[in-house]
Amino acid sequence: MSATNAHIANARLNYNKGQLLENTINANPYQQFDAWLHQAITEQVQEPYAMHLGTVNDEGYPSVRVVLLREIIMNEGLVFFTNYASNKGKAIDHNTKVSVNFFWEPMERQVRAQGLVEKLSPQKSDAYFNSRPHESKIGAIVSKQSQIIASRELLDENYNKALVEYANATPARPQHWGGYLIKLNQIEFWQGRSSRMHDRINYTLNKNNEWNIIRLQP
Repeated sequence: MSATNAHIANARLNYNKGQLLENTINANPYQQFDAWLHQAITEQVQEPYAMHLGTVNDEGYPSVRVVLLREIIMNEGLVFFTNYASNKGKAIDHNTKVSVNFFWEPMERQVRAQGLVEKLSPQKSDAYFNSRPHESKIGAIVSKQSQIIASRELLDENYNKALVEYANATPARPQHWGGYLIKLNQIEFWQGRSSRMHDRINYTLNKNNEWNIIRLQP
């Protein structure tokens, strides 16, 4: 066994920073998530908005990458923005079922969720795009996300040309870029506990649009 594998096999961390009990949780999972996220921000967790997004492409392969959560629309879903023509955008066109995961390591907490994703209205995508820094707008215009490019130099050249082109102009949102809303139907809150006896509370949306709350074994 390599030294690295030996380290992996023997790595142990005892979680002891909190608990998650039925008599302390919010009946609304969006409010519970909002409270946990607010705490992560308050405790200065690095990148608390980092959201691992899982999609499935037209060949049946799952793919996971990190995107940034940009809004919680209470009782509706979670919002993120990306290039619609990217690999993730194409996967969403094929299959609107997605999953997300947040891991706040300093708090020993994880949130897993799933739902159906849909595009935001052009007006909402415009509003967010217009709020972005100028350089980020240029990046969204220039980058043909997920497509092959010959070199980093060519990418930088295209970006610098666009900076000159828009030096005295406000870029409009390109049609290939915009927002998605993930309408959640299941959310699990995970709190690390000692001896791997973790707390797992799961919310599932039923046919009456009500949330059923159950505890799962670790």
